[in-house]
Amino acid sequence: MHSMTMPPATSPVALLKPRLINIVGPDQVRDDAAQRALMSEDVFTASDHMVALVVAPQSTEQLAAVMAAAHAAGVEVAPRGAGMSYTSGYIPASDNAISLDLSAMDRIISINADDMTVTVEAGCSWAALNAALAAKGLRTPFWGPMSGIYSTIGGGVSQLNAMFGSGHHGTSSESVIALTVVLADGQVLRTGARGPDGNAPFYRHFGPDLTGLFCGDCGTLGVKAEITLRLIRAPAHEDHASFSFRTADDLLRAMAEMSRSGVACEMCAFDPGLTKVRLKRMSLMSDVKTLGAVVAKEKSVGKGLMAAAKIALGGRNFIEPTDFPLHVIAEGRSAAGVADDMSEARRIAAQFGGSEIENSIAKVIRAMPFPPPNSMLGPEGESWAPVHGIVSHSNAPAFHAAIEALFQEMAGEFKAHGIYTGYLFTSLSTNALLIEPVFYWPHGYRPVHAAMMEASHLAGLPKLPPNPEATAVVTRARQGVAKIAAGFGCGHFQIGRAYPYRQSRDAASLALLDAIKAMVDPDGQLNPGGLGFPQ
Repeated sequence: MHSMTMPPATSPVALLKPRLINIVGPDQVRDDAAQRALMSEDVFTASDHMVALVVAPQSTEQLAAVMAAAHAAGVEVAPRGAGMSYTSGYIPASDNAISLDLSAMDRIISINADDMTVTVEAGCSWAALNAALAAKGLRTPFWGPMSGIYSTIGGGVSQLNAMFGSGHHGTSSESVIALTVVLADGQVLRTGARGPDGNAPFYRHFGPDLTGLFCGDCGTLGVKAEITLRLIRAPAHEDHASFSFRTADDLLRAMAEMSRSGVACEMCAFDPGLTKVRLKRMSLMSDVKTLGAVVAKEKSVGKGLMAAAKIALGGRNFIEPTDFPLHVIAEGRSAAGVADDMSEARRIAAQFGGSEIENSIAKVIRAMPFPPPNSMLGPEGESWAPVHGIVSHSNAPAFHAAIEALFQEMAGEFKAHGIYTGYLFTSLSTNALLIEPVFYWPHGYRPVHAAMMEASHLAGLPKLPPNPEATAVVTRARQGVAKIAAGFGCGHFQIGRAYPYRQSRDAASLALLDAIKAMVDPDGQLNPGGLGFPQ
C-alpha cells in the first residue's frame, strides 16, 4: 500500500508545485491525500507509490506548459482518463510523479457535418459526445464502450475500446482521423491531413500513419489533447435478436460466422457464469429507469410501452442457466437491409445449434448503452476484474478451451478463496473475436469504486474486508490467461503493465519502438513502465 506522506519541501515535485499553480490556477492542483490516493490506483491495483500532485490542465496550451515544466523538473507524469483501467495503465511508478487529470479538458471543439468530422478534447466522455451528435442525427462509427458514461475518448484511444459499433467498424482507434498530442517536453504534435489552415483535420492517411503510433500507446509516447473522429449519419433502423447455445464452441463458431458475414453492428455474449451473476443482481427488468429508456428508444409511445411491458413480464427466466446467450444488434439505412441482416443472423445461429430466445437484454443494451458502472463490484460486494485476448476466428474455440483448462487446474484454489469466474465475448469487425474472462472474489471495494458507482447502489452492498490471499490467486490466474493468450498470438487492449507486449515483438520492431520512445520522451518521464518500457 502506498505511503500517505508528502514529499519533502526540497523535492523536485514540491519545487514544481508553484510553477504548476501559475499555469493552471490553484484550484487545478491538488495534493490532499484522498485525491492523491484515488489517482494512484486503478480498478485492480493500488500502486506501491502515491502521486505527489494531481494537476488538471484546462486547455491544450496549459497541458503543453505543464508537460514542459514537469520535463524541466525531472518529474514523472502519469496521464489518466476516467480511471477505469484494470491493467496498471496509469498508476505511478515512483513517488516522484504527478497525475495528469484530463477531466477538465472535456469540450466538444467542433462538429462539422459538411466534412463529417468531430473534434473533442481528450477528457470528453463517450456519453457526452453521443448526446451532442444525436441532436444532429450524427454518430461516430465506433461510439463507445459500455462504460461510456465516464470513459473518456482520450483514454479510449490510448487504451483502445470495443463494443458499440465495433462489429462493423472495429475499435475506437479505427474511427480516429487525427490527433493533437503533447510530447513529454511540451512539444505539440499534430497528425493527419489538416486542411488549408492546418487546424481543420479531415483525413487520416497522409504519408506514414503517425496517428496510429499514439493509438493504444497507453500514454507512453504522448498525451492526447484533442481527437478528431469521422462521422456517419445515425442509422435510421435497428433490430435485435438473442440466441442461446449449448456449448462455448457452438457460440464462438456462430459469432465467427456472423462476424465474417458483417451482419451485426455489435454482438455481446456471456457464459453460464456471467448469467448466474446477472440473475443475482437486482433485476434490470424491473428497474424504472431501464424500462423508461426502452420506452424512449421506440419511435412511438405505444410501441415503447409494449416493448417495456414485454421486458418486465419476460424477466430473465428465458435462458437455461447452463447455456451461452448471444445478443445481436443490426443497424442500417433501410428497414429492409436490417431485416435481411437479422434473417442471416438467425440462419447462422440455427446452423450452429442456437435457439432464439427473448431479446430483452439486447433491447436494454441499446436503449441504455451507458449505464452507471455498478457492475464494477459483484452482487455481494465482491471485487471484479477482467483479463482478455483478441483472437482470430479459427483459434477462438481452442483459446477458450485452454483458459477453461487453466481454471479447472485452479478450481480447488478458487473454491477455497471464494473466487468465481465468467466470460464476456464480442466481435471486432470481420476478423477477430474478443474473449474476456472476468473474476469475482471476496475483497472490499476501494476509492476508485466509490468514485464511480452510484452511491445508492454501493450503500446496498456489504463492505468486505481486504483479502490479499484471494487477490494473489486472481493475480496468478490473470497472468496465466495472459500467458495462454501469448501462445495463441492474441492482441490486447489497455496493455498497461499487464500483458507481455515487448516480448511479442521482433528485434526490428523493438528497435523502432525504442527509437520512437527516445525521441518523444528521451528521459523516460512519461508513464514509465507502460507497454513494458523501463520503469
